[in-house]
Amino acid sequence: MEQGVRWLTAEEQLAWRSFVNMHERLMGRLSRLLQTESNVSSADYAVLVELTDVPDGRRRILDIARALEWEKSRMSHHIARMVKRGLVVRDECAEDGRGVFVVITDEGRAMIEAAAPRHVEAVRELFLDNVTPSELRLLARISERVVEKLDEGSS
Repeated sequence: MEQGVRWLTAEEQLAWRSFVNMHERLMGRLSRLLQTESNVSSADYAVLVELTDVPDGRRRILDIARALEWEKSRMSHHIARMVKRGLVVRDECAEDGRGVFVVITDEGRAMIEAAAPRHVEAVRELFLDNVTPSELRLLARISERVVEKLDEGSS
């Protein structure tokens, strides 16, 4: 055994594995629902959410990649596929000449607007309806703290 490794206690291991299992199953179920009921992949949905979260529906491609924790090449390939399907367009950045913006199209906006109500309904049914308001607030605080630490480590 490696010295200095802080092995998980039984309680920590149970919590970690339960969290991972819940996350994987929940994301898998939501992904399948999006695909079968709205014909939207979870990756497309994630990109479209990033674009609809800003008023003009346009973000730098690297900002979307960072937000989704995707590698630059994965982001670039995925955007190329979305462009071919008419969901987004690429727009060169006039300020620096190297940056690229991704802009949601009317078709992309229509796709997410059609998928979002069922997605929200599924999030409620599969997750929110199964936790109390106080558990939800605690989970939000825990999640924010962990994300804060992750952000510190990436700077």
